[in-house]
Amino acid sequence: MAEVEREAMEYDVVIVGAGPAGLSAAIRLKQLDSDLNVVVLEKGSEVGAHILSGAVLDPSGLDALLPDWRDMGAPIKTPVVEDNFYMLGEGGQVRIPNWPMPPLMNNHGNYIVSMANVCRWMAEVAEGLGVEIFPGMSCSELVYGDAGEVKGVVAGVMGLAADGTPGPNYEPGMELHGKYVFLSEGVRGSLAKEVIAKYDLSSGHEPQKFGLGMKEIWEIDPEKHKLGTVTHTMGWPLGSNAGGGSFIYHIEGNQVYVGFVVHLNYQNPHLYPYMEFQRFKHHPMVAELLKGGKRVAYGARAISEGGYQSMPKMVAPGVALLGCSVGMVNVPRIKGNHNAMLSGKAAAEAAFAAIGAGRSSDELADYETDVRGGAIGADLKKVRNVKPLWSKFGLVASLMGGGLDMWANTLGFSLFGTLSHGKTDAAATGKAADFAPINYPRPDGVLSFDRLTNVAFSFTNHEESQPPHLKLKDASIPISVNLPEYAEPAQRYCPAGVYEVVAEDGKDPRFVINFQNCVHCKTCDIKDPSQNINWTTPQGGDGPNYPNM
Repeated sequence: MAEVEREAMEYDVVIVGAGPAGLSAAIRLKQLDSDLNVVVLEKGSEVGAHILSGAVLDPSGLDALLPDWRDMGAPIKTPVVEDNFYMLGEGGQVRIPNWPMPPLMNNHGNYIVSMANVCRWMAEVAEGLGVEIFPGMSCSELVYGDAGEVKGVVAGVMGLAADGTPGPNYEPGMELHGKYVFLSEGVRGSLAKEVIAKYDLSSGHEPQKFGLGMKEIWEIDPEKHKLGTVTHTMGWPLGSNAGGGSFIYHIEGNQVYVGFVVHLNYQNPHLYPYMEFQRFKHHPMVAELLKGGKRVAYGARAISEGGYQSMPKMVAPGVALLGCSVGMVNVPRIKGNHNAMLSGKAAAEAAFAAIGAGRSSDELADYETDVRGGAIGADLKKVRNVKPLWSKFGLVASLMGGGLDMWANTLGFSLFGTLSHGKTDAAATGKAADFAPINYPRPDGVLSFDRLTNVAFSFTNHEESQPPHLKLKDASIPISVNLPEYAEPAQRYCPAGVYEVVAEDGKDPRFVINFQNCVHCKTCDIKDPSQNINWTTPQGGDGPNYPNM
């Protein structure tokens, strides 16, 4: 489509993604200079439609950005009043006391929120300051200048036929140019992935690590509801098969967020993360809480887990990576929204200073310095060894060694220095012949559900006539390599049932991609052992439409 002529619009700053990082950047830019032209492009049908979060918010990022948020009508009303940690066995649980945990693990002063609603509110604040926000505008390409700098993005391409040619309702989209472009697409964004590769931004840094987070919203019996209660668990059902754990947060309206995270560096390709989540809900403690309730929503997304040592270089000519595009989640705290907001604020301040000095399209080195040397770096550096300890030595070592190291870092030193992660999550996948298959119980339709039924509760929709946004680099790999060597794990690691191996009598097996089911979690792009799947953005407005997730 290189020959397509598009109209171009000029801005001071173009921001891709209306999550907490992108919206914070937009707000801060307009706070600093109301005359700056700032645009935010969001691929979801509305701001918040693609936001899925663990939803305990550390307000430090918002305090720095909007100190008066408590008086501004922010949808942040439920403080954490109780913090529980459990180690689960199949038939019971052991409470882990709070007192030995380092202070950073304390949720006092944090809030249980819907990040989708927080972002909707932040968008209103941004628009009130004069920011232009365009939902339903997927950014499908980067625009480069003559010197190789990022000059802008292509947004709003619509109406392509399944083969990629213009259909009867084709719209070529527009080019939006900026003195600087901020990519705040979330985890494994397609444009950020391109920038990281083009400018070799990961050189000298550890590989990024990921988890798959899945969440359901339940309405439960009011007698069992405890507003403001936060519960985290580890152990069963994952055991030694994979790292991970769960969260249960009691929010307003007799609702609870029930979530489950599986670290994607698991070896056994027979592991089925979605079914581990469904099995978890049958634990006696969880089943009793949910008994008599009903599930009202479902969603899934990848989570960046590499932390401090995995953050790539964040700037290249004309472009900066924000929030989860870099990987700013504090893994033991299961929190990243505060760092995303702080990163947006820092990027905005660097761009404001650069534009004020007459610069454009260069590297915003001050942003990188601020992130690594400021509050974000301090937050992530304290916990940098928890994930590699867990990956290399297991849960118990992580609890003991990681806990001690977090305490030591709180006091100003480290027991281990900075540990490495080693392999990528894709490379960690073992051969199917070396592992036993795992038999999972069938969902009962009451506490546990099959994937396709649950995907309906993500309110996902894709225009079926468009080109599939999940692209194979080599169409033969799934059947010729992944099936015999890894039992084609895409059938299991996808939490939306996108990938199938169809075997029909008298015919060779074939690989089917049901892209209409995709909830945009990016797990396939991360975990495929052959790195043969490339997640790209579909046309604007398509994908999940999460209600208050």
